[in-house]
Amino acid sequence: MGRKLEVGEVLSEVFSIYRANAGVLIPVAFWLFLVVAIVQGLAGNSSFLLLLGAVLSLVASVLYEGMVVSLVRDIQDGSRDLSVGELYRSVTPVLWPLIGASILFAIGVAIGFVLLVVPGLILLTMWAVIAPTIVIENRRVTESFGRSRELVKGHGWPVFGVVVCAALITIVVSLVLLTIAAAIADGPILRIVLGVLASTVTAPVTALAAAVLYYRLLQLKGDPGPAAPAGPPPAGPTDADSTDPGPTDADPPPAGPPPTGPIA
Repeated sequence: MGRKLEVGEVLSEVFSIYRANAGVLIPVAFWLFLVVAIVQGLAGNSSFLLLLGAVLSLVASVLYEGMVVSLVRDIQDGSRDLSVGELYRSVTPVLWPLIGASILFAIGVAIGFVLLVVPGLILLTMWAVIAPTIVIENRRVTESFGRSRELVKGHGWPVFGVVVCAALITIVVSLVLLTIAAAIADGPILRIVLGVLASTVTAPVTALAAAVLYYRLLQLKGDPGPAAPAGPPPAGPTDADSTDPGPTDADPPPAGPPPTGPIA
């Protein structure tokens, strides 16, 4: 019997990556969610600003998840190129597919929860690694749902366990931080900043969980994942590599023709 997916091992790796790369994960999350919070805080009764805030929130969340997946890919590949600029540039080509998949994911799971909750939990589990399949394998939106289901198949319960644990950790930590913020914040600006800090601290958890799950599932299924880019073609023969090596020191010079004149 092959190895099983262990919830504890996945969560342990999630927090190990979090600790090792907090210097990248936290600042990126803070600035992304600060922009969203400022727009939402200024919205008031403005329908336009409320809509803009909702759109920015979606884009920021999707962009951040994609950057986290790219970071984990760099770690897995051993390149560890953790510059924010490179992570951002690696996600922008797939940003629209990520947004489209995120919207369809939310609609599908919401409908599932309306239908007696259980279908929503099933979809939440089957589609747990949609974002990594788009970022790492460059899958199209519709392909990503099937690919995620294929990877999760046979490991549904532990994947469900990881998803639930990551969500509970995020919710509990957010509630604690928001409660503290409400108790100590004297004005709207401080409340916004503390709210952003709560989002900043918790946002990496679910994104890292999806990326780590993806690589664990690949390993368990013996799936090589996306093919590595082909290397440069072998160098052709050079002037020095001729099929005719020519005479060398070990080869005697060719004999000349025999004499044809009379011999004295």
